[in-house]
Amino acid sequence: MGKAKKQIGTCALCLREGVETTVHHLTPKEMGGAFLETANLCIPCHKQIHALYSNEELALRLHTIPLLQEDPQINKYLMWIKKQPASKLLKVKKSKERRRKK
Repeated sequence: MGKAKKQIGTCALCLREGVETTVHHLTPKEMGGAFLETANLCIPCHKQIHALYSNEELALRLHTIPLLQEDPQINKYLMWIKKQPASKLLKVKKSKERRRKK
């Protein structure tokens, strides 16, 4: 599996500008989304999504940016990340629910 391509741009989820972004498959590739819509997300948002949600959950109910933005589980994070400078490196931890599922 190749490394994700990174570029500087605007995160489609938190809307911060001048951040390093990676391509996020809105429907995970493992769930049939290899050729479906993608979004450029900053690395912290991309990691946070995968820390909070399973691929099944992303495919079934969180497969668009508006659905992700409206979800209460990530909404508090988005309110916080929007205030962080683009240059700040952030740590992401899995949610308690996701840690228990492993």
